[in-house]
Amino acid sequence: MSNRYPPSYRNNDAYSSAKRQEDDYDPFGDGYASDRYASPAQQSNPRRPPTETSRGPTYGPPASRIQRAIETSAERQISQVLELIKAEWPAMVQNDCIPVSLALQLLDNSSVGRAHEYRGFKKTHQFLQDSLKNIVHEHHQGFNSSIGTFHKIQGSIQASQKRVRVLKDSLAASRTSLAATDPELKKLYKSSQMYDEVLQTLNELEDLRTVPDQLEARISEKRFLSAVEVLQNALRKLRKPELDDIGALGDLRSYLANQETALMDILIEELHEHLYLKSPYCQERWQNLAKNQGAYNENYGESSAVAPFHLVLDTMDLDRPVTEDPAKNPEADTFWYISLIVDSLNKLGRLENAVDTLKQRLPVELFSIVNETINDVDQRHPSSLRGGSGNGQGLHIYGTRETQMRADVIYDLLWTLYGKFEAIAESHRVFHEATKALVRREGTGAGSYLLGSFKELWNLYQNEIRSLLHNYVTTDADVYQFNSFARQGAILNGAKDTTRDHLFKFSEADPKSDEMTTEYEALDGIIRAAVPGLTSNSRKTQTSDRKLAAGRESRRSASAGTFDSRGAPGSYKSLVEPSVFNMSLLLPPTLVFLQRLKSIVPPGSDLAASTLTSFLDNFLVNVFQPQLDETLSKLSDHVFGEVDSFQQDSDWSLVARRPVFKGTIAFFTVITAFCRMLGTIPHDQALSSLIISQMARYYERCFTWFKSLVAKAQEPSTTRQSLRYSAELVVAPGDLQQTVKEIWVSDSPGHDLISKEVGLLIAQSNDRTLEPSDIIQDRDVISSLCLLYTSMKWLSVKAIGLRHITHFDTDSSRPTLPKNQKRRWTILNNPSKANGEQQGPVHLPMTQDTVQSFDDIVSSYEEFATTVLLTLHMEIRCRIVQSLSVALSPKTSPYLLGDQEIKGPDPQVLSLNAELVAYDETVARFLRDREIAFVRTGLGLLVNTYLVSNALVTQPMNSRGCERMQLNILVLQQNLKNIEAGVDLARAATYFSLFQEGAYRIVDKAKRDREREAEGATVPESSKFTYDELKALIELCYSEQLADPERGVASAARRQMGERVLALSEHMWQS
Repeated sequence: MSNRYPPSYRNNDAYSSAKRQEDDYDPFGDGYASDRYASPAQQSNPRRPPTETSRGPTYGPPASRIQRAIETSAERQISQVLELIKAEWPAMVQNDCIPVSLALQLLDNSSVGRAHEYRGFKKTHQFLQDSLKNIVHEHHQGFNSSIGTFHKIQGSIQASQKRVRVLKDSLAASRTSLAATDPELKKLYKSSQMYDEVLQTLNELEDLRTVPDQLEARISEKRFLSAVEVLQNALRKLRKPELDDIGALGDLRSYLANQETALMDILIEELHEHLYLKSPYCQERWQNLAKNQGAYNENYGESSAVAPFHLVLDTMDLDRPVTEDPAKNPEADTFWYISLIVDSLNKLGRLENAVDTLKQRLPVELFSIVNETINDVDQRHPSSLRGGSGNGQGLHIYGTRETQMRADVIYDLLWTLYGKFEAIAESHRVFHEATKALVRREGTGAGSYLLGSFKELWNLYQNEIRSLLHNYVTTDADVYQFNSFARQGAILNGAKDTTRDHLFKFSEADPKSDEMTTEYEALDGIIRAAVPGLTSNSRKTQTSDRKLAAGRESRRSASAGTFDSRGAPGSYKSLVEPSVFNMSLLLPPTLVFLQRLKSIVPPGSDLAASTLTSFLDNFLVNVFQPQLDETLSKLSDHVFGEVDSFQQDSDWSLVARRPVFKGTIAFFTVITAFCRMLGTIPHDQALSSLIISQMARYYERCFTWFKSLVAKAQEPSTTRQSLRYSAELVVAPGDLQQTVKEIWVSDSPGHDLISKEVGLLIAQSNDRTLEPSDIIQDRDVISSLCLLYTSMKWLSVKAIGLRHITHFDTDSSRPTLPKNQKRRWTILNNPSKANGEQQGPVHLPMTQDTVQSFDDIVSSYEEFATTVLLTLHMEIRCRIVQSLSVALSPKTSPYLLGDQEIKGPDPQVLSLNAELVAYDETVARFLRDREIAFVRTGLGLLVNTYLVSNALVTQPMNSRGCERMQLNILVLQQNLKNIEAGVDLARAATYFSLFQEGAYRIVDKAKRDREREAEGATVPESSKFTYDELKALIELCYSEQLADPERGVASAARRQMGERVLALSEHMWQS
């Protein structure tokens, strides 16, 4: 068989390290693969090169070599054989090895067969047999010893089985012995059990005998937890069946049953003592709260003597049951004592009854606290020092001293009351937390019912606060008939809806009256006849219950949102007079209390802390705002209706630089007082609009007064009352009005502007004849106009100082606005602002929308003041024009005089001088320098221009008449120099001096002036006249001849006048 292999492979040793060259011919290489004898999977495994197979025992990773170093030689040899097989014959170590396939390959001498490897295969097989023999030789002793050990173990197991059988037989015999009964032992056991029961009953009776003493001792020591425990243990023992037949325990049963009810009453009373501050141990806390949150405490904060409530609440471990400490006074710590009572009531099983009693007695307790506080404050403050009584309708603006007195009373009342309210709220919060912890520990099903008392407390607080605000803010005015421009439907056809004045209210009914009693008895009889058994037959019980219900209804109605009159049953005594100005004193303590109450409200309760101030919104809109409008309107009417409202204030120098009306100062005082009060309450545009509307009313009142001053005396035949001429010129739009305004706004008006005014005034006055009725003759009217100007100017300046724009746009008078607006409830604890002290600026808060109306009103004040000043400016000019027109008229002052001597000027000129001096004195007394200069400037120019432009009115005139005219001009000039600086009537004097020189000289003067202008020289203004003026002067020169009754003289004068006029035109109009 060995001859089948080629010679080159016959002596091949599987363990040799010879290497074949890579370039040798390999008939069994990969290129000759065939599936003749082997599967494709076997053909895919190429033969390893001899370099790897020749390594022999050294094959494997380093870890394998380290392991072989500690093995025996036989174990090492068997490992080498296995590694050689894995390396040379990998197919033999696979699970799916097919020996037949490998055998066929070893028999195959073809190029694809493995016959040449058959010798290596045999050597591997021999090596494996030798390795197994070496293993057997090395471990044959261990094999022999294990056979002996196995026999020993088997013998031990058999001995153990025999002992278990013996033990089982012994247990069965013991069981049989124990199952046998002994009658004597049974009798002894029953006797012992009976004696134990008797001893236990005697011990229980001994314990029950000491229960009353123990119970009373613990109640007197106020150790209520142990008292409840003693009581319940005793009741539990008495309920045992073995004690039912003992008749001596009947009295004890009755006693303990009564003590259970009495103990509940005691616990409830103790709880009320500490919830409503009746205990002396509660006084310190509410007194410190009232003292440290007062308006006069500069360092507002928590008291050092009393710990803050949130710290007290954090230190209380309510999750654990309360344990009593006999060494300390339980009432010393109020909050711990409340928790003790809650646990005691719960252990007693009467906690729900206690909660019911608390809710029922809560209104009565709070009512008594409020009444007690009011009486205490009433005793501390004498009634004579409470700020006076005013006028009985709240229409009184208090001074600083009176405000301070009222503030002392109100602050003392509110801080004391709110200190008590806060202490009560803290106690209720502890009661709430203790009950909540108890419900959480025990999983009580009625948790929501037990935890609902805090909301009831807040509702009563809200009613009490609303009632106090109502009592100290509202007067007897009808707050329901508030006519606001923003409320639609409040006025029907211009009249109030009087059908709502008197509505029936159950709170107004008297349950004790005979009519109510009779009607109730009749109704009760009808009900009993119709439905028997529905009502009780006890009339006495019904009456008492009805009285109690009526009392509660009365108390509730006194504090409800309808705000009945203060004299209703259940209301409180007012310590100071009600007034809207009390709101600035009432709100700061109230807001401080509400802010502190937010930290006391239990988290997660159905009472949201953010809604604590919502009832104040309702009060401000439905009560305070109508009352404010009513009071403001009445105060304004009072100011408007005073007889001396438009008289000069005697103390004007204290508030203004110039005299002003008494009514103006009073009106601004009202506005300032209301603005100062609005600064202490949340901003509402509706309140600011009320003040703006009153400012508009005052403007209308002053404008009406102005028209009455400048109105003419109404004639019976006329229906429309006309104004004086100066007022007509100022009020009616036109060029003259515009020119006068330009002069006023100009710092230094020029001559041309003043000349334009004079020209327009003369032109308009020449179109109509000014009568004495067109002129203001009364000097008091001029004084009133001056005061009206200074008052409106002063009021406009002061009103501008009130202007303040705020970003709070709440407006309760506009229901169309979105409802998500939040009112600014700021804690106001500033004494200077709350007490009305005159410190700091006073502002009227407005939004961008409201400030437009305010600016319009202030602009109306300024425009109205300007109108009054322009009227004063025009009045003196109209007076000059009217007096000069009378003085120049030939009907009153003829200038065609005889040869008699001229002794003085015209009476009209003297009268005009006196009027001008008086007018100037009046203006100088009331107005400032700028206004005085505005009135004075231009008077001389007006007189000069009027005398020259209207000279022809004096015809006929002769030389004597001209002399009197020149005397009039001289007198006017001397008088005007005392009024207007630099007055010179030289132009008028020159003009009439030309009259005396004659018509020829007038023409010569015109010729000379023309020649001088042609040469470039200037002609003085005093001697420079226009063509029309010189023409009128020529006509005036011939007026005497033209008035001559002889026709010839008049004709000759007319011919000469024509020649002179023609010559004048040639010189004036030549190029």
